[in-house]
Amino acid sequence: MNIIFKIIFIVFIAVLFQTSTFSKESFFNEALKLYENKKYEDARFLFERNIVFNPKDANSYLYLAKIYNFEEDQRKEEYNLETVLLIEPNNEEALLMLMKIALKKSNYKKVNDLSETFAKVCSNLCDENKKIQESLKNIEPENNES
Repeated sequence: MNIIFKIIFIVFIAVLFQTSTFSKESFFNEALKLYENKKYEDARFLFERNIVFNPKDANSYLYLAKIYNFEEDQRKEEYNLETVLLIEPNNEEALLMLMKIALKKSNYKKVNDLSETFAKVCSNLCDENKKIQESLKNIEPENNES
């Protein structure tokens, strides 16, 4: 009888673990579908819910930042991007988005610092960094004269 109880207990734990893992993945996948269909409020809810189960999921924070970018909530966007970089310091997309925010804020020092990091890690979005550096070249001389 003891052996049967142990087997049932092990099977129960295994099923519980798989269900938990599946639900974590389904939150992100469902949120991504909603995001792609431009249902940002619903997507935000599911990305946040996914973070509750998986607080180190950089992709959820990145998509939250994209939603806040769309909603023009720069403070929350920047917070989520900083969180992405704490989890994945080499995340190109987060670095690029932060550079654009710093550029809007005229924080050229931060743009340069992020750009240096970005240049070291870029593999897909390198052209974007070149565009930002070119725009800085046009702005900085005016900024230094004042």
